[in-house]
Amino acid sequence: MTPVSNALKNLTGHIVLAGAGKMGGAMLTGWLAGGLDPKRVVVIDPYLSEDIRALEAGGVRLNPDIAQIGAVSALILAVKPQMFAEVGPSLRAIADNALVVSIMAGTTIAGIAKTCGGKVVRAMPNTPAAIGRGITVAVAASDVSAAERNLTNALLRATGSVEWVEDEGLIDAVTAVSGSGPAYVFLLAEEMAHAGIKAGLPPELAMKLARETVSGSGELLHRSDLDAATLRKNVTSPGGTTAAALGVLMAEDGFEPLLTRAIAAAAARSKELAK
Repeated sequence: MTPVSNALKNLTGHIVLAGAGKMGGAMLTGWLAGGLDPKRVVVIDPYLSEDIRALEAGGVRLNPDIAQIGAVSALILAVKPQMFAEVGPSLRAIADNALVVSIMAGTTIAGIAKTCGGKVVRAMPNTPAAIGRGITVAVAASDVSAAERNLTNALLRATGSVEWVEDEGLIDAVTAVSGSGPAYVFLLAEEMAHAGIKAGLPPELAMKLARETVSGSGELLHRSDLDAATLRKNVTSPGGTTAAALGVLMAEDGFEPLLTRAIAAAAARSKELAK
């Protein structure tokens, strides 16, 4: 895990996490594993998992009265975007004078500021944040200070790498590529296993081969200085088995147009959630 920065170690206020589902929980796991003081964390969520409830013994505060939270350094919005209109106004008491970092798909900076106030950063992480290997893209409102941007960066870097953009309009495409992207990779492993079973492999072996191949290839891509296209070519011998498979995957109606349509659909849905 990435160790927490001084910006997090030296907090004088609390980090309030509103929404501790899959993504919020992944971020929380990353913060705590990186060394963030659990006593600086407050979780607000009416449907806490057993894993999150177990964190209370270590000092994380769960669902306190908002008026009793005390000083807030940052509010992290990790609720479902469809629920934000309902729960957002109740957070105004702690958001108005605080940094507000939203990881809600589709919900705009303007919409967040209108609903709960605060100085807003909109960010899109992904679930590998739970093991410190996430990537997040963030965009800040014009009134976010350099210090608040630094705190945001520290919060997000505790779970992986961070990229900043100046155009909020890019976040829908980011959501489609990296926010939803882990599901595409998991689907690849799932379908490789299914195809292996159809080719005659025992199910357990097919799943192991698919899982280890996808995860190992991802780690090779992570460690290598070569780009993905070069790594692909390095595996592909002319006239060999890989070339035969790629002839199907890279056909005009193959993987590239299918993935292009999938990412376009995800980006379009992200835009719809903002309405």
